[in-house]
Amino acid sequence: MPKGTAQPPEMPSRQAAGPVSPTDMTVQPPHDAAAEQAVLGACMHGPDVIDEIRPMLDAADFYRPQHETIWRALLALRGEDKPTDPITVSDFLTRQGDITRVGGVVYVHQLYGTPPSASHAAYYADIVRRTAALRRLREHGIRTVQRAQEPGADPDEIRSEIETDLGAERERALASGSGRLSRYLVDGWRFVTETGADKEPLWGTREKTAWASGESLMIVGAPGVGKTTLAHQVVLARIGLQGTVLDMPVAPSKRVLYLAMDRPQQIAKAMARRIGQHDEAILRDRLAVWQGPLPASLDREPDLLADLAAAHQADTIVIDSLKDAVSTLVDDALAVAFNNARQRAIRNGVEVMELHHQRKSQEGTARDTRPSLDRVYGSTWITSGAGSVLFISGEAGDPAVTLHHLKTPTGEIGPLQLIHDHAHGTTTLDPALDPITILRAAPGGLSVRDLATAQTGESNPGRAAVEKARRALDSLAKAGLATKADGLAGGSGGGQQARYYASARHIAAVC
Repeated sequence: MPKGTAQPPEMPSRQAAGPVSPTDMTVQPPHDAAAEQAVLGACMHGPDVIDEIRPMLDAADFYRPQHETIWRALLALRGEDKPTDPITVSDFLTRQGDITRVGGVVYVHQLYGTPPSASHAAYYADIVRRTAALRRLREHGIRTVQRAQEPGADPDEIRSEIETDLGAERERALASGSGRLSRYLVDGWRFVTETGADKEPLWGTREKTAWASGESLMIVGAPGVGKTTLAHQVVLARIGLQGTVLDMPVAPSKRVLYLAMDRPQQIAKAMARRIGQHDEAILRDRLAVWQGPLPASLDREPDLLADLAAAHQADTIVIDSLKDAVSTLVDDALAVAFNNARQRAIRNGVEVMELHHQRKSQEGTARDTRPSLDRVYGSTWITSGAGSVLFISGEAGDPAVTLHHLKTPTGEIGPLQLIHDHAHGTTTLDPALDPITILRAAPGGLSVRDLATAQTGESNPGRAAVEKARRALDSLAKAGLATKADGLAGGSGGGQQARYYASARHIAAVC
């Protein structure tokens, strides 16, 4: 026998058939030594084989420690762009002081001739990966049994640990195999033309989008300002019980999963205002409601949101409310983890709506002050990952509130003056301030300043009000709801302002 070699250790026998105790440590864990040998041998036939196998396996997937050591040697040689034949591998292991521990030079050369075909390396690797997964599941099971037998064991804690372990295994499964590096990969053309395609909005118009397809919608406000009332109307429109909300069209969905985590009884009473016995079939078929806390927080189990949607065949999820879905909202790391959960659900084709709270108002802040994103409670990363953020300002229980569009997928909506009908659970635009209503009531048309005066009640409206009126009238003209007659430049006596006239077309968009 050549110097520096040793007989390879005995091959562990495969696990015996028949039922065994889950804590019987004398039974060998699942493994396939022949498949491990075939993988290593195939990798010695060329660097291309290593490149194919590397995404599929971790070093810990090998059951035999010496096989793990040889695998690490192969990866190191490939990383240095060196040959991976048995001679080079043996030399590398010898210089590392590991050649005897792995079974010697003879064993390394034996591995080279083990695989029936180097071209089948991926199949051998899949066997190794599968048995490694079974070993980990077995370890989780043993640990669960041991925990359950401890004095004072807490079933809730054990269930939470099981969920965490299973989530980690699911993540590992998704991140391994031949698709690890290409599971969500598309070519540049598909990315631009399909992922980035101009899609119809879920709520609103292309020019004024409240909820864009593939981007989450967040509705923010203080308690009692009508977040849930507005959200319910969008949900009912998504399942086909109404066509528009705030005069904006809502696209239908297949099934909505409503996560009623915050006061589910009040949520049910609020939704009951909008439905009748004739809606039973649609509600049973197209709306599913989860009551109370989730099995785990979304920052701890980032796949939970997507899993819930898949389990209940839902293409839309409503989170009511965000504070009940995340461990804490002020921690940046947990906010990033939540956004990870949100984006994983969206990547799986699930549309997401979130109800959230604002920060407490500071003393001295005027009621009509336009809010900003920093008024949204929690880490900035929560709003950063949202596609659209609507902010409702007003007093709790007040039927008149203001809707601001703080983050816009396309053009800004509003601000809109809203009227809540709390008895019937509906929300409408305040007709006294609605630009199209004001315009239709003026047969002689309106100038920009005329509209600003009507909306503010001031004879000399400020610049901001005038610019808002200008955007509103131009938006109506662009939508075909109004016509514009250009003004005339003035001389010493002044000119004539542009005037807008209501068209005969029925309103189909809002400013």
